[in-house]
Amino acid sequence: MLRNIEGQVAWITGAGSGIGRAAAVALAKVGVRLAVSGRGREALEATADLVREAGGEALVAPADMGRADEVERAWETVRSHYGRCDILVNAAGLNVPKRSWSEIDPTGIDTVIGVDLNGPFYASRLVLPTMRAQRDGLIIQVSSWAGRYVSKLTGPAYSAAKHGLVALSESLNQEECGHGIRSCCICPGEVATPIIDKRPVPVTAEDKARMLQADDLAETILFVARLPPSVCVNEILISPTWNRGYLEGVRL
Repeated sequence: MLRNIEGQVAWITGAGSGIGRAAAVALAKVGVRLAVSGRGREALEATADLVREAGGEALVAPADMGRADEVERAWETVRSHYGRCDILVNAAGLNVPKRSWSEIDPTGIDTVIGVDLNGPFYASRLVLPTMRAQRDGLIIQVSSWAGRYVSKLTGPAYSAAKHGLVALSESLNQEECGHGIRSCCICPGEVATPIIDKRPVPVTAEDKARMLQADDLAETILFVARLPPSVCVNEILISPTWNRGYLEGVRL
């Protein structure tokens, strides 16, 4: 039976749009108290408004997830306000338009690795002492289909970062399971979120409509969060039924 998680505290990164925003609203609807982080305060405030409209509570704690000092400041805001963290959702992620080996430069590499891999490292590391003290905690890492299947479409930096996130997640389970802490890595195929619009080849509205939607991932996150503390879902690989990689013979 799925449990009642009303009153728990969730810190969501990348909450200004896409999967992070949808997850915040979904969790708020079941009574979870939210802290939302990301780079843009205006976007985070919009998410906070949606959370409140859903009957929830939201604390805005802006941070560039690729910068350790900013992530630490955001966490201190969350910790001092709530005093605990039951759920961390690492949903911040990005890619750059110039992403192939022939185009990507050091700035692009650092940007992608910084947010997509270093950010989850920073945030996960920070919540661990609190979760250890609680003897309970759930960390959800939003990786990608590219975290399991190397893709020319997403480029080497993104594929490497998302593969690294899968390893990061499992290493948490190996080291922290004795403290009641579990990590779930969700690897979605194509999701119609703003990151799609950064692709070198534009995606049509028709194709976006057949992809996974942010709300689909929010429901997946909510399902994992409501499982009993004795259950660890190590990894979820999820894709749209209309999978362009299968239909067109290319890895997405």
